[in-house]
Amino acid sequence: MVREEEDWAVAEDIRERIVEGLSRMRIFTDLSKDELETVAGHMVLFELGEGETLFEEGSKGYYLSFVVDGLLSVRKSGGAGGRMEITTLSSGDSIGEMAIIDDAPRSATVVAKSDTQLAVLKRSDFHNLIGFHPHIGIKVLKAIARLLSRNLRKTSTELVNLMLPVM
Repeated sequence: MVREEEDWAVAEDIRERIVEGLSRMRIFTDLSKDELETVAGHMVLFELGEGETLFEEGSKGYYLSFVVDGLLSVRKSGGAGGRMEITTLSSGDSIGEMAIIDDAPRSATVVAKSDTQLAVLKRSDFHNLIGFHPHIGIKVLKAIARLLSRNLRKTSTELVNLMLPVM
């Protein structure tokens, strides 16, 4: 079952749990505690049970998720119609960065390998963050760009390692 926005619940006492989770994440190392609290104010804490699907490959992407606790399996469709696990994400990792930037469909399916807590930032809330707190939004956007760049470099290296040398 893919979780939809209406399943997300927000409680004021949750913000501190989100801040604590975000503070352990590499993507937010340039943010002060006050800035983290501002970012957390634009997020919701979302729980996913083991075996539940966060989103499906090809579905519309409109949010970015940060793993506060738990494990996620990232799966990609293969040529023979099956799905292959391409990575496992754990506390401190994020998924869906491209959904904040572009309007393209999801590039993979994500399933919880254990009970998982996620801090979720919807694209519309990210735009509000940039509009109301541009200095914080720019820091977050730069961190997302660095993360996407690292991922692209890693993927390029892995691709080269799988290719035959050119003579």
